[in-house]
Amino acid sequence: MAKYNRIVLKVSGEALAGDTGFGIQPPVIADVAKEIKEVHDLGVEIAIVCGGGNIWRGETGAQMGMERAQADYMGMLATVMNALALQDSLENIGVPTRVQTSIEMRQIAEPYIRRKAVRHLEKGRVVIFAAGTGNPYFSTDTTAALRAAEIGADAILMAKNNVDGVYSADPAKDKSAVKFDKLSHLDIITKGLNVMDSTASTLSMDNDIPLVVFNLNEPENIKRVVMGEKIGTTIEGRK
Repeated sequence: MAKYNRIVLKVSGEALAGDTGFGIQPPVIADVAKEIKEVHDLGVEIAIVCGGGNIWRGETGAQMGMERAQADYMGMLATVMNALALQDSLENIGVPTRVQTSIEMRQIAEPYIRRKAVRHLEKGRVVIFAAGTGNPYFSTDTTAALRAAEIGADAILMAKNNVDGVYSADPAKDKSAVKFDKLSHLDIITKGLNVMDSTASTLSMDNDIPLVVFNLNEPENIKRVVMGEKIGTTIEGRK
């Protein structure tokens, strides 16, 4: 019996790039799609938010001197490319999928409509939310928190690239870093832990949406989280 019946799966762009760190790697996306299919076969309703960091980061453009809003819009387009690639991989293995974008591009995807998204989920379709919130200055973490609240998701699953939870410091740089099994949303904000940006953390806290941070690179981890196994770091509650 699944612990969560409706989830928002946040997949970072870097996770889709595999070891190369850049671009879209078809074998990696195919593996992610298989993992999603396993969870879909359990009857769990799945919405996905893709990052775009494997193609473009708005912050990078801003550091180059580009206007931040312009750089962020480019990042939103990168998330659409990832969403379409993931959609193709899912449909190739028989998972019905819809892509909805916050910026209208009707030739390739539906515009985001909350009630339509919920209806797709109820019909057993995986919905991939692309183009962020449609606004600059907001990350795809914020998109995940916002969409989770809008569709009434039971949890947000933060699938990280080779990171198995939340640590007190960067474990790659600090050998004394301690992994947390459980935290509150307020802990994330007050301790300044690098899980998601403060807007996304506040949204999750205000709407009481649990968050599970785990390693996407371990086989069947998405299914294990959905079934309630204690892996990664669970973030819930205010205190």
